[in-house]
Amino acid sequence: MEFLDPPFMQRALLAAVLVGVIAPAVGIYLVQRRQALMGDGIGHIAMTGVGLGFLLSTSPVWMATAVAVVGSVAMELIRWYGRTRGDIALAMLFYGGMAGGVLLINLSDTGSNANLTSYLFGSLSTVSTEDITAICLLAAFVLLVTLGLRRQLFAVSQDEEFARVTGLPVRTLNLLVAVTAAVTVTVAMRVVGLLLVSALMVVPVAAAQQISRSFKVTFVLSVVIGTAVTLAGTVTSYYQDVPPGATIVLLAIAVFIGLTLLATPLARRRARRSDAASEECTLEVPASRPATDELRV
Repeated sequence: MEFLDPPFMQRALLAAVLVGVIAPAVGIYLVQRRQALMGDGIGHIAMTGVGLGFLLSTSPVWMATAVAVVGSVAMELIRWYGRTRGDIALAMLFYGGMAGGVLLINLSDTGSNANLTSYLFGSLSTVSTEDITAICLLAAFVLLVTLGLRRQLFAVSQDEEFARVTGLPVRTLNLLVAVTAAVTVTVAMRVVGLLLVSALMVVPVAAAQQISRSFKVTFVLSVVIGTAVTLAGTVTSYYQDVPPGATIVLLAIAVFIGLTLLATPLARRRARRSDAASEECTLEVPASRPATDELRV
Protein backbone atom coordinates (compact mmCIF):
# COMPACT_ATOMS: atom_id res chain seq x y z
CA MET A 1 0.00 0.00 0.00
CA GLU A 2 2.96 2.29 -0.52
CA PHE A 3 1.08 4.10 -3.28
CA LEU A 4 -1.04 5.73 -0.57
CA ASP A 5 1.94 7.51 0.98
CA PRO A 6 2.58 10.30 -1.56
CA PRO A 7 0.14 13.22 -1.13
CA PHE A 8 -0.34 13.52 -4.90
CA MET A 9 -1.53 9.90 -5.04
CA GLN A 10 -4.03 10.53 -2.27
CA ARG A 11 -5.46 13.41 -4.28
CA ALA A 12 -5.35 11.34 -7.45
CA LEU A 13 -7.23 8.41 -5.91
CA LEU A 14 -9.91 10.70 -4.47
CA ALA A 15 -10.39 12.34 -7.86
CA ALA A 16 -10.47 8.92 -9.55
CA VAL A 17 -13.18 7.61 -7.19
CA LEU A 18 -15.37 10.67 -7.72
CA VAL A 19 -15.02 10.49 -11.48
CA GLY A 20 -15.62 6.74 -11.50
CA VAL A 21 -18.93 7.31 -9.71
CA ILE A 22 -20.36 10.32 -11.52
CA ALA A 23 -19.28 9.59 -15.12
CA PRO A 24 -21.45 6.44 -15.50
CA ALA A 25 -24.21 8.06 -13.40
CA VAL A 26 -24.59 10.70 -16.11
CA GLY A 27 -23.62 8.44 -18.98
CA ILE A 28 -26.55 6.08 -18.44
CA TYR A 29 -28.99 8.88 -19.35
CA LEU A 30 -26.95 9.81 -22.43
CA VAL A 31 -26.93 6.19 -23.57
CA GLN A 32 -30.69 5.96 -23.09
CA ARG A 33 -31.12 9.15 -25.15
CA ARG A 34 -28.76 7.80 -27.87
CA GLN A 35 -26.35 10.69 -27.25
CA ALA A 36 -23.32 8.63 -26.35
CA LEU A 37 -20.93 11.04 -28.10
CA MET A 38 -22.28 14.15 -26.38
CA GLY A 39 -19.49 14.02 -23.79
CA ASP A 40 -16.91 14.04 -26.57
CA GLY A 41 -18.40 17.19 -28.07
CA ILE A 42 -18.55 18.94 -24.70
CA GLY A 43 -14.91 17.99 -24.14
CA HIS A 44 -13.93 19.84 -27.31
CA ILE A 45 -15.83 22.93 -26.16
CA ALA A 46 -14.30 22.78 -22.67
CA MET A 47 -10.85 23.21 -24.21
CA THR A 48 -11.69 26.86 -24.83
CA GLY A 49 -12.45 27.22 -21.13
CA VAL A 50 -9.09 25.70 -20.19
CA GLY A 51 -7.25 28.09 -22.50
CA LEU A 52 -9.29 31.02 -21.19
CA GLY A 53 -8.41 30.05 -17.61
CA PHE A 54 -4.70 30.22 -18.37
CA LEU A 55 -5.11 33.47 -20.30
CA LEU A 56 -6.99 35.17 -17.44
CA SER A 57 -4.83 33.53 -14.73
CA THR A 58 -7.86 31.89 -13.11
CA SER A 59 -8.75 28.28 -12.33
CA PRO A 60 -8.89 26.29 -15.60
CA VAL A 61 -11.34 23.85 -13.99
CA TRP A 62 -13.91 26.49 -13.07
CA MET A 63 -13.47 28.36 -16.35
CA ALA A 64 -13.83 25.12 -18.33
CA THR A 65 -16.99 24.36 -16.34
CA ALA A 66 -18.53 27.72 -17.26
CA VAL A 67 -17.66 27.40 -20.95
CA ALA A 68 -18.78 23.76 -21.10
CA VAL A 69 -22.14 24.62 -19.52
CA VAL A 70 -22.72 27.39 -22.06
CA GLY A 71 -21.69 25.04 -24.85
CA SER A 72 -24.00 22.25 -23.65
CA VAL A 73 -26.95 24.65 -23.56
CA ALA A 74 -26.09 25.75 -27.11
CA MET A 75 -26.00 22.09 -28.18
CA GLU A 76 -29.49 21.52 -26.80
CA LEU A 77 -30.82 24.65 -28.52
CA ILE A 78 -29.32 23.47 -31.81
CA ARG A 79 -30.91 20.05 -31.29
CA TRP A 80 -34.32 21.67 -30.79
CA TYR A 81 -34.27 24.28 -33.54
CA GLY A 82 -31.54 23.34 -36.01
CA ARG A 83 -33.32 20.42 -37.62
CA THR A 84 -31.87 20.63 -41.12
CA ARG A 85 -28.44 22.17 -40.56
CA GLY A 86 -27.96 21.16 -36.94
CA ASP A 87 -25.13 18.71 -37.59
CA ILE A 88 -23.07 21.39 -39.35
CA ALA A 89 -23.65 23.86 -36.52
CA LEU A 90 -22.58 21.27 -33.95
CA ALA A 91 -19.46 20.43 -35.95
CA MET A 92 -18.44 24.10 -36.05
CA LEU A 93 -19.11 24.39 -32.32
CA PHE A 94 -16.90 21.39 -31.52
CA TYR A 95 -14.03 22.30 -33.83
CA GLY A 96 -14.21 25.95 -32.79
CA GLY A 97 -13.94 24.94 -29.15
CA MET A 98 -10.83 22.88 -29.80
CA ALA A 99 -9.18 25.57 -31.94
CA GLY A 100 -10.06 28.27 -29.40
CA GLY A 101 -8.43 26.31 -26.59
CA VAL A 102 -5.18 25.84 -28.49
CA LEU A 103 -5.06 29.52 -29.52
CA LEU A 104 -5.87 30.95 -26.08
CA ILE A 105 -3.43 28.80 -24.17
CA ASN A 106 -0.60 29.83 -26.49
CA LEU A 107 -1.53 33.50 -26.07
CA SER A 108 -1.26 33.23 -22.28
CA ASP A 109 1.97 33.87 -20.37
CA THR A 110 1.62 30.88 -18.05
CA GLY A 111 0.21 28.22 -20.38
CA SER A 112 1.87 26.00 -22.96
CA ASN A 113 1.10 23.00 -25.11
CA ALA A 114 2.37 20.79 -22.29
CA ASN A 115 -0.30 22.22 -19.97
CA LEU A 116 -2.95 21.60 -22.61
CA THR A 117 -1.81 18.00 -23.05
CA SER A 118 -2.39 17.29 -19.36
CA TYR A 119 -6.01 18.39 -19.76
CA LEU A 120 -6.49 16.56 -23.05
CA PHE A 121 -5.29 13.16 -21.80
CA GLY A 122 -5.38 13.55 -18.01
CA SER A 123 -2.59 13.98 -15.49
CA LEU A 124 -3.40 12.68 -12.05
CA SER A 125 0.03 13.55 -10.67
CA THR A 126 -0.67 17.27 -11.18
CA VAL A 127 -4.07 17.36 -9.40
CA SER A 128 -3.83 20.16 -6.84
CA THR A 129 -5.73 20.80 -3.63
CA GLU A 130 -7.72 23.51 -5.43
CA ASP A 131 -8.62 20.99 -8.13
CA ILE A 132 -9.84 18.53 -5.50
CA THR A 133 -12.06 21.20 -3.95
CA ALA A 134 -13.60 22.02 -7.32
CA ILE A 135 -14.01 18.34 -8.21
CA CYS A 136 -15.76 17.57 -4.89
CA LEU A 137 -18.22 20.45 -5.26
CA LEU A 138 -19.02 19.65 -8.88
CA ALA A 139 -19.35 15.92 -8.16
CA ALA A 140 -21.82 16.67 -5.36
CA PHE A 141 -23.96 18.63 -7.83
CA VAL A 142 -23.89 15.78 -10.36
CA LEU A 143 -24.90 13.17 -7.76
CA LEU A 144 -27.68 15.41 -6.47
CA VAL A 145 -29.17 15.68 -9.96
CA THR A 146 -28.68 12.10 -11.16
CA LEU A 147 -29.99 10.50 -7.98
CA GLY A 148 -32.56 13.05 -6.86
CA LEU A 149 -34.26 13.30 -10.27
CA ARG A 150 -33.60 9.77 -11.52
CA ARG A 151 -37.28 8.95 -12.14
CA GLN A 152 -37.93 12.12 -14.13
CA LEU A 153 -34.66 11.86 -16.08
CA PHE A 154 -35.35 8.21 -16.88
CA ALA A 155 -38.84 9.05 -18.17
CA VAL A 156 -37.52 11.81 -20.43
CA SER A 157 -34.64 9.65 -21.66
CA GLN A 158 -36.99 6.80 -22.58
CA ASP A 159 -39.81 8.68 -24.31
CA GLU A 160 -39.96 12.46 -24.49
CA GLU A 161 -43.50 12.54 -25.87
CA PHE A 162 -44.88 10.36 -23.09
CA ALA A 163 -43.01 12.42 -20.49
CA ARG A 164 -44.49 15.60 -21.95
CA VAL A 165 -48.01 14.15 -21.81
CA THR A 166 -47.56 13.26 -18.14
CA GLY A 167 -46.74 16.89 -17.39
CA LEU A 168 -42.96 16.72 -16.96
CA PRO A 169 -40.94 19.81 -17.99
CA VAL A 170 -39.13 17.99 -20.80
CA ARG A 171 -37.06 20.89 -22.09
CA THR A 172 -35.91 21.87 -18.61
CA LEU A 173 -34.92 18.30 -17.83
CA ASN A 174 -33.08 17.99 -21.15
CA LEU A 175 -31.15 21.14 -20.36
CA LEU A 176 -30.38 19.79 -16.90
CA VAL A 177 -28.98 16.58 -18.39
CA ALA A 178 -26.82 18.61 -20.78
CA VAL A 179 -25.52 20.86 -17.98
CA THR A 180 -24.83 17.86 -15.76
CA ALA A 181 -22.92 16.18 -18.59
CA ALA A 182 -20.87 19.37 -19.02
CA VAL A 183 -20.02 19.45 -15.33
CA THR A 184 -19.03 15.78 -15.45
CA VAL A 185 -16.69 16.39 -18.37
CA THR A 186 -14.84 19.14 -16.52
CA VAL A 187 -14.61 17.00 -13.38
CA ALA A 188 -13.20 14.05 -15.32
CA MET A 189 -10.72 15.99 -17.45
CA ARG A 190 -8.02 15.82 -14.76
CA VAL A 191 -8.39 12.04 -14.54
CA VAL A 192 -8.94 10.71 -18.08
CA GLY A 193 -8.66 13.89 -20.15
CA LEU A 194 -11.10 15.79 -22.32
CA LEU A 195 -10.55 13.53 -25.33
CA LEU A 196 -11.24 10.30 -23.41
CA VAL A 197 -13.91 11.36 -20.93
CA SER A 198 -16.77 10.25 -23.19
CA ALA A 199 -15.48 6.66 -23.03
CA LEU A 200 -15.72 6.61 -19.23
CA MET A 201 -19.29 7.92 -19.43
CA VAL A 202 -20.41 5.30 -21.96
CA VAL A 203 -18.31 2.11 -21.75
CA PRO A 204 -19.17 1.16 -18.13
CA VAL A 205 -22.86 1.61 -18.93
CA ALA A 206 -22.55 -0.51 -22.08
CA ALA A 207 -20.70 -3.17 -20.09
CA ALA A 208 -23.38 -3.26 -17.38
CA GLN A 209 -26.12 -3.59 -20.00
CA GLN A 210 -24.59 -6.85 -21.19
CA ILE A 211 -25.72 -8.67 -18.04
CA SER A 212 -28.55 -6.49 -16.77
CA ARG A 213 -32.02 -5.64 -18.09
CA SER A 214 -33.10 -3.40 -15.22
CA PHE A 215 -32.33 0.32 -15.16
CA LYS A 216 -31.63 0.29 -11.42
CA VAL A 217 -29.24 -2.67 -11.63
CA THR A 218 -27.54 -1.19 -14.69
CA PHE A 219 -27.08 2.12 -12.86
CA VAL A 220 -25.48 0.50 -9.80
CA LEU A 221 -23.37 -1.93 -11.79
CA SER A 222 -22.05 0.76 -14.15
CA VAL A 223 -21.01 2.90 -11.17
CA VAL A 224 -19.21 -0.09 -9.65
CA ILE A 225 -17.42 -0.77 -12.93
CA GLY A 226 -16.49 2.89 -13.36
CA THR A 227 -15.08 3.13 -9.84
CA ALA A 228 -13.16 -0.14 -10.19
CA VAL A 229 -11.48 0.75 -13.49
CA THR A 230 -10.53 4.28 -12.37
CA LEU A 231 -8.93 2.95 -9.19
CA ALA A 232 -7.19 0.11 -11.01
CA GLY A 233 -5.98 2.45 -13.75
CA THR A 234 -4.65 4.97 -11.23
CA VAL A 235 -2.71 2.36 -9.29
CA THR A 236 -1.40 0.79 -12.50
CA SER A 237 -0.18 4.16 -13.76
CA TYR A 238 1.71 4.67 -10.48
CA TYR A 239 3.59 1.36 -10.64
CA GLN A 240 4.04 1.01 -14.41
CA ASP A 241 4.50 4.71 -15.30
CA VAL A 242 1.82 4.64 -18.00
CA PRO A 243 -0.76 7.35 -18.86
CA PRO A 244 -3.67 7.03 -16.39
CA GLY A 245 -6.41 8.17 -18.77
CA ALA A 246 -5.56 5.69 -21.50
CA THR A 247 -5.09 2.90 -18.94
CA ILE A 248 -8.50 3.55 -17.38
CA VAL A 249 -10.29 3.55 -20.74
CA LEU A 250 -8.58 0.35 -21.90
CA LEU A 251 -9.50 -1.37 -18.63
CA ALA A 252 -13.13 -0.31 -19.11
CA ILE A 253 -13.12 -1.74 -22.64
CA ALA A 254 -11.59 -4.97 -21.32
CA VAL A 255 -14.42 -5.26 -18.77
CA PHE A 256 -16.95 -4.67 -21.56
CA ILE A 257 -15.42 -7.46 -23.67
CA GLY A 258 -15.32 -9.83 -20.69
CA LEU A 259 -18.95 -9.24 -19.77
CA THR A 260 -19.99 -9.57 -23.41
CA LEU A 261 -18.31 -12.97 -23.64
CA LEU A 262 -19.99 -13.97 -20.38
CA ALA A 263 -23.40 -12.73 -21.47
CA THR A 264 -23.46 -14.55 -24.81
CA PRO A 265 -23.90 -18.12 -23.44
CA LEU A 266 -26.33 -16.83 -20.81
CA ALA A 267 -28.47 -15.24 -23.52
CA ARG A 268 -28.47 -18.49 -25.47
CA ARG A 269 -29.60 -20.44 -22.41
CA ARG A 270 -32.42 -17.97 -21.79
CA ALA A 271 -33.50 -18.25 -25.43
CA ARG A 272 -33.53 -22.07 -25.24
CA ARG A 273 -35.55 -22.03 -22.03
CA SER A 274 -38.00 -19.56 -23.54
CA ASP A 275 -38.42 -21.71 -26.65
CA ALA A 276 -38.90 -24.84 -24.54
CA ALA A 277 -41.50 -23.14 -22.38
CA SER A 278 -43.42 -21.90 -25.42
CA GLU A 279 -43.42 -25.40 -26.92
CA GLU A 280 -44.79 -26.89 -23.67
CA CYS A 281 -47.58 -24.33 -23.61
CA THR A 282 -48.47 -25.20 -27.20
CA LEU A 283 -48.63 -28.92 -26.44
CA GLU A 284 -50.85 -28.38 -23.39
CA VAL A 285 -53.54 -26.51 -25.37
CA PRO A 286 -56.19 -29.09 -26.55
CA ALA A 287 -56.95 -29.16 -30.23
CA SER A 288 -60.46 -27.93 -31.00
CA ARG A 289 -62.72 -29.98 -33.34
CA PRO A 290 -64.23 -28.27 -36.34
CA ALA A 291 -67.75 -27.00 -35.89
CA THR A 292 -68.91 -28.89 -38.98
CA ASP A 293 -68.17 -32.22 -37.31
CA GLU A 294 -70.49 -31.40 -34.43
CA LEU A 295 -73.35 -30.70 -36.84
CA ARG A 296 -73.03 -33.97 -38.68
CA VAL A 297 -75.65 -36.66 -37.90
